[in-house]
Amino acid sequence: MHLHILGICGTFMGGLAALAREAGHRVTGCDEAVYPPMSDQLRALGIELIEGFGDDQLALAPDVFVVGNVVKRGNPLMEAVLDAGARYTSGPQWLADHVLHGRHVLAVAGTHGKTTTTAMLAWILECAGLEPGFLVGGVPRNFGVSARLGRTAVRAAGECPPFVIEADEYDTALFDKRSKFVHYKPRTAVLNNLEHDHADIFPDLAAIETQFHHLVRAMPRSGRVVVNARDGALARVLARGCWSEVQRFGTRREEPGGLSARGDPQSFDVLRGSLKLGHVHWSLLGEHNQLNALAAIAAAEHVGVAPDAAAASLARFENVRRRLELRGQAGGVSVYDDFAHHPSAMRATIEGLRRDIDKRQAIAGAAPERILAVFEPRSNTMKLGTMKARLPWSLEEADLAFCLQGDYGWSAREALAPMGAQATVADGIDELVGAVVRAARPGDHVLCMSNGGFGGIHGRLLAALAHA
Repeated sequence: MHLHILGICGTFMGGLAALAREAGHRVTGCDEAVYPPMSDQLRALGIELIEGFGDDQLALAPDVFVVGNVVKRGNPLMEAVLDAGARYTSGPQWLADHVLHGRHVLAVAGTHGKTTTTAMLAWILECAGLEPGFLVGGVPRNFGVSARLGRTAVRAAGECPPFVIEADEYDTALFDKRSKFVHYKPRTAVLNNLEHDHADIFPDLAAIETQFHHLVRAMPRSGRVVVNARDGALARVLARGCWSEVQRFGTRREEPGGLSARGDPQSFDVLRGSLKLGHVHWSLLGEHNQLNALAAIAAAEHVGVAPDAAAASLARFENVRRRLELRGQAGGVSVYDDFAHHPSAMRATIEGLRRDIDKRQAIAGAAPERILAVFEPRSNTMKLGTMKARLPWSLEEADLAFCLQGDYGWSAREALAPMGAQATVADGIDELVGAVVRAARPGDHVLCMSNGGFGGIHGRLLAALAHA
């Protein structure tokens, strides 16, 4: 089968392309926003990439056009496909029909932590010898690719080979406005947390809760819903009806049945009630990753991986690219890349780094180390200004904050005014790099946060710092 994928460089569609290629299909694709790591990964797989959505691509005559949700009416190629009556489908639908059918699907959903938790869960199953397939919205360092088919052969009667997937609530395609994850029909579902996001398609949190309930209500009685016990929105989702087993995590230790953690986020016991199930000792920072680990351990248990083995395997988990990834050091300054773009995720990332710095300083009595947070409000939700009032809150643990002002229709300077001299807003990348370099001093940690390429700011900063 020949697939031509519209919007192929998105994390989901790029992963789908890799799976289709591995399955033996011919894959081509087109996009406008082409940047690493996805573009590099696709080219390494021998997938032909075409820049733009020209209607001349109709002449490729694939068996099916697979349409990503980035494609809107008025897109030249989409209009040509519709006029020609050519066969087309959405990415989630193609995946459900050709990859997920007959598999034990473990889906990881939530506003934050989906990518990291999905990668954790895939790694736990890999260490257990289950050879899972997976599709992750990033590149897990343990695997080096964002997607693979994994084992498809059945080892025992009644067994369904596992497939772990990052389950996004964003809409499916211009012709299917359901959330992507309703197509996956999981037997195990992780519900990590739930906040208002994707303001371009969801008017409020209640609308997203409805989509999450659509996911839950289609799960089998033998399924397991792994849910964050601390999240009120998820409690409302389950209150609307749940017909599967529920395993809560992040509970208080005195609560029987739920999973909790005892200890520092980098070294902690995993408890069910007061019973110790295992111990996690790893390099990841922050309480949010501690909760991600509990969720992954609970989900893995549903396919037969003992919690102690799951916890032990996380010691070798190397995280995902662009999750507090150290890109280099220059002039005594460390520069990191992180995918955080929602205020809550930005705050959690900064807090995790701050806690690690404080712990290290308490032990070594070293000189103070500062965090310089550099970000661009690039997501659709942030561009709309829906979350702008929360920006000072998200950045308050940083010593200094630097923002790139884009064509958002709202003023970042006004939004960050409550931070006073702690915040700097620049109108271009060069200006932003200059401001950061002038402020930086040896021992600082420069944390760059964006869900895009950010104009190659990491390399620019390292080069400028080296010559400062």
